[in-house]
Amino acid sequence: MDNVINPLMAARFLGAFDSDAVKKGITLSLGFDFREYVAITKATQTKGTTYPNFRPDRSPIQLGDGFWVKGVDRNNDTALLQAVRLYNLNTSFAEHLRSLRAFYENVSLHASSYDRCICVAPSAESMTGKVAYHGDLWIRPDFRGKGIPKIMAGIVFGVSYSLWAPDFVCALVPRWLLDKGVVKQYEYLHCERGGAILQLFEEGILDDDWIIWITGEELRSRIERHETAE
Repeated sequence: MDNVINPLMAARFLGAFDSDAVKKGITLSLGFDFREYVAITKATQTKGTTYPNFRPDRSPIQLGDGFWVKGVDRNNDTALLQAVRLYNLNTSFAEHLRSLRAFYENVSLHASSYDRCICVAPSAESMTGKVAYHGDLWIRPDFRGKGIPKIMAGIVFGVSYSLWAPDFVCALVPRWLLDKGVVKQYEYLHCERGGAILQLFEEGILDDDWIIWITGEELRSRIERHETAE
């Protein structure tokens, strides 16, 4: 996406979602050190293991190529977490997944012979360039069902746009999140089955995910519409 970023427009977009979080009793913060992020996730009860593409021991993220969001309640206890990283791709996102380079910087060193990722979603074949990948979402049980996913996605969209003006923002999600309407709250505009049939043996990961996404132009349009509505 080659359009010039309007930082004030992005700031107002982010400010609206930050205010919505405060109204729900959550204070948000951004981080860029993924070693710190992993330490937080390990100390967070009920949250599953962070996937290797957000762990520096398996897939280092250079400063400026990723960020994470933490939300705390009025007692300063962790209430939500999510992470985003940028893939600068010369190949397709589908091939990046299939090669396992989306998860491991050094595939030959860290992947086992049982590891595999099958991606057959047609649209993932055309995703290339700057792809912002949104994942590792966790909301504490007592904050679920309160519209938090919409706030989380708004922060991800606003920060991703401000930092990178990506060509795509995408995520991999299980079908049940679509069926329960949770993905609809994220306000991604597209979804497709066959995003990732993933097995990472030593990580204990076995997924069959859909891919959801929004294009860079759609992202910019969403932020501009928000500005007009305000």
